[in-house]
Order: sequence, then structure tokens, then C-alpha cells
Amino acid sequence: MRNLVVQKFGGTSVADTDKIKNVANSVIREKKLGNDVVVVVSAMGHTTDYLMKMAKDISEVPSSRELDMLLSTGEGVSIALLSMAIQAQGYDAVSMNAMQIGIITENVHTKARIIDIKTDKLNKYLSEGKIIVVAGFQGVTEDGEITTLGRGGSDTSAVAIASALDAKRCDIYTDVEGVYTTDPRIVPNASKLDVVTYDEMLELASVGANVLHPRSVETAKQFNMPLRVRSSFNLENRGNLIKGEYDDMEICRPVTGVAVDMSKVRIVVCDVPDEPGVAAKIFTTLADEHISVDTIIQSYARLHNNTNDIAFTINKTDLPRAMELFDKINDEIKADKIHIDDNIAKVSIVGAGMIDRPGVAATMFDTLANLNINIKMISTSEVKISCLVDADVANDALRALHKAFNLGCDVIATVKGDLPNI
Repeated sequence: MRNLVVQKFGGTSVADTDKIKNVANSVIREKKLGNDVVVVVSAMGHTTDYLMKMAKDISEVPSSRELDMLLSTGEGVSIALLSMAIQAQGYDAVSMNAMQIGIITENVHTKARIIDIKTDKLNKYLSEGKIIVVAGFQGVTEDGEITTLGRGGSDTSAVAIASALDAKRCDIYTDVEGVYTTDPRIVPNASKLDVVTYDEMLELASVGANVLHPRSVETAKQFNMPLRVRSSFNLENRGNLIKGEYDDMEICRPVTGVAVDMSKVRIVVCDVPDEPGVAAKIFTTLADEHISVDTIIQSYARLHNNTNDIAFTINKTDLPRAMELFDKINDEIKADKIHIDDNIAKVSIVGAGMIDRPGVAATMFDTLANLNINIKMISTSEVKISCLVDADVANDALRALHKAFNLGCDVIATVKGDLPNI
């Protein structure tokens, strides 16, 4: 582990030139502490949304290759301006995009995964004392095609670079103070968490807590890279530490956080033959098009016609492509109909302390029942229970569950002592 810190700043942190100057101050502050610094930045403000809107104005279904060419331009503006801002204060900085570094990804457009990061140029500039400003969100294939990592991909860029360079930690700067027990915009008395495990953060990120991208947490866990989530606008606040496990011998509470995800749609493939190969055909077809699936339920076979239903959820953005695929394979799977439910939300409780702790699921289901909220699907892991409910009652469910598990800042102690000085 070297004396290096990787910092990542999202779009809201670099939304205008004043905010870019503020980011430069944060970078220089870390440099003055004696650390080498690599900074990863996103496109300014809503630049990516604006570019996407222009693409959709041109074509309802734009080419994924050209979309990556377009969207990858946003970060180029950010890295150049931030480098200028750092240089204006007398520090040596250099901006680099994915192609200049060699952030190698698989040959998939709009949601590529990083395969390798070339570190030769990065190490050269670091040895010269330079602050390196890197374009997040983007990569390049072995044969030179520009790719992007998907929404939130700059988080993954930062953690991957930190791991490749053996940094001592990766700081993710955002417009909030850190990770809370739930969204404080919905539950004002949500508690800020000092320490969160990788497993908890991965589940929270995957079920709707938008502070970190799930793939960035996966990468941090894989390489045991400590993460801090910090505020761009309050540099004195050290935020949260995300690491492998708690220091406590026994975890004092079963549930760490509650999250809601409004981005899913439920698909029910009705009356398919109850025979080997049908499920494999459905999910292999979706996987081949890089459509991720979760919360899968298959009903019992109907004895009178030997059929069943297969229900699952995907991201709403993947629905048009998924329906095209079902049109192509329906002769093989012989579904009677495809039912779409886009008025849903996934409400989840997450906590390492729920392992082997009786009564957690019962409390969740009882809380929802008392609100007369119907549960459409249930999925579980060792540290998570998720329920699919109607979207219009999701926030009510979130508030009730947060209260039921005593997660408010007026109930639990939020400070356990000084955070480790890493």
C-alpha cells in the first residue's frame, strides 16, 4: 500500500466553475497532507442527461456505439477544467482520458466492465509529483473502441484505479454527508452511519441507495479497498468508512438500513410449459443482451395443463429491448401472454446483524401488513430482505420500516468514536 489517495467527484460536485474551484481546493488539501493524489471526475452537472436527450431527439433508438462516443465527451470537459483550476493554484496537474491511460474494458457498449488498467503512465506522472485528473465513466476496448461503464460508472472507475495503484483508500465525494440508514429526503430523522460493511453497502446500493454504484462496492470488496463517502461541500466531515467487517464482536442491531428502488419493472411470463429448458431459454436470451435480472419466482405447475408462470424484475430502461426479445423467442417458450407491471417498487431492509437473528422477516411483513400493503414478490440474501410493492405506497413502507427497526437518529447512537485514520 502506497501513500496515495484516489478521490472521486460526481457531476453535482463539478456542476459549474465555482464548484470546480472548490474541488481543486479539496484535491490540494489532500496533497498538502503528504499524499499523492489521483482524481476521478464525472461530467459537469446534468451534461450526460443533456447529451442523452439530444441523442433521443435524433433517434428513438440510437446506436449504442455512437451513444458511447457522445456520452464520453462530457468527462473530457471536467478533467480539463479541473486541471486548470489546480494549476491556477500553483500545483502541477495533468488530465487523462481512458484511452490515454489504458482503462481496458470488455467489448460491450453503454454498460462495459473493466478488464484491466494500465498503470505505466499513471506511475510515471505520480513519480514526477503530478496530480492526475482522470475521466471517469469511460473505457476503451483492446482494439480502440470507446465504451462507457453505465450510470454511476465513475465510482467504479475510481475504485478500480485505486486498486490497480494499491492506494491506501478511495474517497467518494458527493453532495450528501455520507451513507444514511435511509434517504433523509424521505425520512428526515435518518441516521448517518459511521461504518458500513462491504456486504451491507453492496446490498444497499443494489436496492436503491444511490450514494454508491454497486459495481464500485463489488470492486472494493474484491481488492479490500477501504472507501470513504464524504461531502464535497463539508471537507471537515469525514463521512462514512466502508470496509470488510465491523470491529464489534457482536453486531448490536439486526438492520443497518432501509432502501427503496423505483427503477424496476416486473415481467410475468404466463402459462409456459413446465418442462426443462424453458427458463434457461428466457434468461440466456436476456443475458446475451446484457439485461440483468433479479427477484425471480416460478410458480407451481398447474396440473390440468402442465404449465406455470415465471416472474422476474429488470430495470425499466431494459424493458423495450426485453419485449423485442420475447417476440423473437415466443415460438420456442410458448408463453400464453407476457404481463408487464411497471407500477412497482422494491423496498428492502439490509443488515449484517440479521444473519441467524429470528423475527426480522416477521417484523418486516407485519409492518407492511399493518399498513395494508400487499407484497407481490419476496427475495432474500444473508443480509437483505426485499419486497416488491405498489410504487405509490413505497415511501410509506420505507418510513414505517425505518421506524419499526428503530433506525432514527433520535433512537440509535450514530457515533461510536473516532473513525480509523486511514
